[in-house]
Amino acid sequence: MLNWLLNKVRPSKPHEPVAYSRDEHIISRKHISRNALKVMSRLHGANYAAYLVGGGVRDLLLGKRPKDFDIATDATPEEVRKLFRNSRIIGRRFRIVHVRFGPEIIEVTTFRGHHSDGDQSTSKQSDSGLLLRDNVFGDIEDDAIRRDFTINALYYTTEDFSVFDFTGGVNDLDNRIVRMIGDPETRYREDPVRMLRAVRFAAKLGFEIEKSTAAAIYDCRHLLADIAPARLFDEVNKLFMSGQALATLNLLHQYRLFEILFPNTSQYLEDPIYREFLEQTMLNTDKRIRAERPVTPAFLYAALLWPDFNERVKLAKGMPIFDAIREAANAVFSQQIRITAVPKRFSAQIREIWELQWRLPNRGGSRAQKLVEQSRFRAAYDFLLIREAAGEDCDGLGYWWTKYQQMDADERASLASKVPAAKRPRRRKRPGKPKPKS
Repeated sequence: MLNWLLNKVRPSKPHEPVAYSRDEHIISRKHISRNALKVMSRLHGANYAAYLVGGGVRDLLLGKRPKDFDIATDATPEEVRKLFRNSRIIGRRFRIVHVRFGPEIIEVTTFRGHHSDGDQSTSKQSDSGLLLRDNVFGDIEDDAIRRDFTINALYYTTEDFSVFDFTGGVNDLDNRIVRMIGDPETRYREDPVRMLRAVRFAAKLGFEIEKSTAAAIYDCRHLLADIAPARLFDEVNKLFMSGQALATLNLLHQYRLFEILFPNTSQYLEDPIYREFLEQTMLNTDKRIRAERPVTPAFLYAALLWPDFNERVKLAKGMPIFDAIREAANAVFSQQIRITAVPKRFSAQIREIWELQWRLPNRGGSRAQKLVEQSRFRAAYDFLLIREAAGEDCDGLGYWWTKYQQMDADERASLASKVPAAKRPRRRKRPGKPKPKS
């Protein structure tokens, strides 16, 4: 695949880089964001080192268009901030600089050093090995070995247009391997989210996870419980919105990470209809991303939590259906937010999608048009179609709603008029007050 690799020999010294000159790789400045080039140029002009690094270099070497461009430098965050008025320093655990150009953000990081070289103000680790703070700065070699995977530890410079590889990342790109830099268990303990990143890159790129990198996931997966639920919510979104949601689902299941992220849903993965429902949802998500159509976390989470929610509703016998829906949703969210903190703006949308699954059958008369006009109707309709595609018997409801939307106003009214009226639940009479005895 990367033919220019064949004549390169690894240096004998550990961490001494292999340098690929301009005519030995396929990266061209015309494929790099103009704003990223501006940032690198200004850093160079101020006598700082500046390299394009990480996923941007990886994707360019694979002939792909990078989504983001990140830059590594020997300038401190404060020095970068002084150079760019359109920037701000963010983060406490890892301090980085965001340089904003309209909608585009160029992320600039200072070369990382080894955390053991810092003091309490710059580096801090928990008893389990989790890095609570890591703002120790170093040089480019230190930075390379502090990165997570070899394929993300590649550096491109515009000074002579070379690519520098400190860890064998180019070779792993050629062999389609995701390999952890250093001891995998130690690196997972430093940041358990690296396990999810390994899965994301393997799914997104169609790569294999290297044997020892994969084996340590089984031993360390429980450490995800140490990660803040808000961060895990963001990481789950990245996992399933990379364009390879189905492959991601399968890898999460394979490495037993899905049961950590969604413990109540995982118990239903052996049910063929629920498993097919989740797979159809992921296929639908991938299709929308390829078509550059929007994908919302609300729809994704509505599907991921549906098996547990639906079974809870079924168990609520004797309770009015919409009371059962509300109670089931409350129970599902109260448990899930301890793992992935679903923001209220999304949980409200999820509740609407779920509730409409019980309102869509009640479509007679004027109700059908009122349902179509609801803001969450389209999402609920798509959700219904996925349920049917998974093999759930919904009495042809998806076909009915598809036909209804294709009709004009008169045809819609005629179709809706033929739907049998829904039976109203009987209200139990309240016992009257006892009459006073005469």
